[in-house]
Amino acid sequence: MTRLLVPALILTLTNLPLLSQEAKPAGLRAGTAAVDISPTVFPISLRSGSSTHVHDPLHVRAVALENGTGRAVIALIDDIGVSRETTDSAKAEVAAKTGWKVEEMIISGTHTHTAPKGGDTSEGRIAYEKRRREGMVEALTKAIASLEPAEVGYASDEEPDEVHNRRWHLKPGTMEPNPFGKLDQVATNPGRDRLLKPAGPTDPEVCIIDVRTRKRRPLGFIANYSLHYVGGIPTMKDEKGKEIGMASADYFGEFARIMPYRIGGSNPPANFVAFMTNGTSGDINNIDFEGKRPPRAPFEQVRIVAAKTADAAWRAVRKIENYDENPLIAMRQREVELKYRNMSVEEIEHALRLLELPKADRATLHDKAIQYANATVQYSEPDKTEKVIVQAIRIGEQAIVSLPFEVLVEIGLEIKEKSPFPHTFTISLANGGYGYLPPPHQHELGGYETWIGTSKFEKDSSVILTKQLLEMLAELRAL
Repeated sequence: MTRLLVPALILTLTNLPLLSQEAKPAGLRAGTAAVDISPTVFPISLRSGSSTHVHDPLHVRAVALENGTGRAVIALIDDIGVSRETTDSAKAEVAAKTGWKVEEMIISGTHTHTAPKGGDTSEGRIAYEKRRREGMVEALTKAIASLEPAEVGYASDEEPDEVHNRRWHLKPGTMEPNPFGKLDQVATNPGRDRLLKPAGPTDPEVCIIDVRTRKRRPLGFIANYSLHYVGGIPTMKDEKGKEIGMASADYFGEFARIMPYRIGGSNPPANFVAFMTNGTSGDINNIDFEGKRPPRAPFEQVRIVAAKTADAAWRAVRKIENYDENPLIAMRQREVELKYRNMSVEEIEHALRLLELPKADRATLHDKAIQYANATVQYSEPDKTEKVIVQAIRIGEQAIVSLPFEVLVEIGLEIKEKSPFPHTFTISLANGGYGYLPPPHQHELGGYETWIGTSKFEKDSSVILTKQLLEMLAELRAL
């Protein structure tokens, strides 16, 4: 009997360390990828018109994170925005290839205004749509496939000089009628001679997530800043002498190019991927309304903003005292049904009258009157709803939330203030794009970001979504 027990006991004792090791969390693993999706078939259609030139490359960049508690992969595409249909399709393919769930993936757009746009069936457009979707799938898949032991830190710094609220209260008697023939209380990007005071704040915070290998080699870098695109992209002359625009990733692409040198020195690792996500910048741009900057050369201001935010990101990195090898990774996703705005009978009748006007009479209207008259009719169907995706991610003590809108800055500031995490930021234009998301009191002020078509959901939509996101953050905090 004793002879039988001794070997069994030895086997049990021998296996104890192995069982103990297996019970421990595996620790953080991270992977990265960057895929060039620059157009190769021309002409392409830009907001400025047809073009056959690319000034600087467009990419999909991704960082994947995994440990024993959960997974999250964050991808950013140099595009004005990506539809939910496209992101859902790309995620489903990645899920089939990798075994990761679609709920563990986020795809957002930078909102560069100089990426190819939709609306046509040209050969260049069709080719680019295919290349863009394939790039999303490739970037997500490669990031997941390249996982290696890693550690992560998080911090933030500020760059206040490059963010300006573009919505303004004007001097009495200087407000012009909007496309609906009414007077708003605020105007977007108005002339300097009419300015009274800005209609909202700014958010100067540059938030960063710094992912390193266990040997502290730079691996992945996710930044966030609440600023629209910058613009000022160079143009060129075609063979007929016509001035045409060029495709560009704007300051988001330039940040991604230079940030590896801020962190990795003169010879950064080849697989180090850095990118700048678009924060809550729906009413924030780079126009200094109250100051006067010197004239800039084409692309110069893009480089300045990229350099200044990269410097702020570098300062943030220097604040990180400890890197976590085993942060809790968890992600939540909800599908929220929002109501479209119900247009009044008066608004619909006014729109129909405008649309019935002869072409000659339309010339006397606001230059966007017909566009918004069409939007009024389009969204006149009562009780129409649509489901949108919102997400919350926990990476240790860092929280990220995402919204499929151009989110006005006050919403992001509220989420940061009420978040149970010490570090929180919002990624806009994620998993779809549904126009602007203003808070209710900004709706009451009117202005471009609140007009129907530009902002098509009910006025309390931001309140509904913020509540959902804060609930998800509370769930993540409790883990």
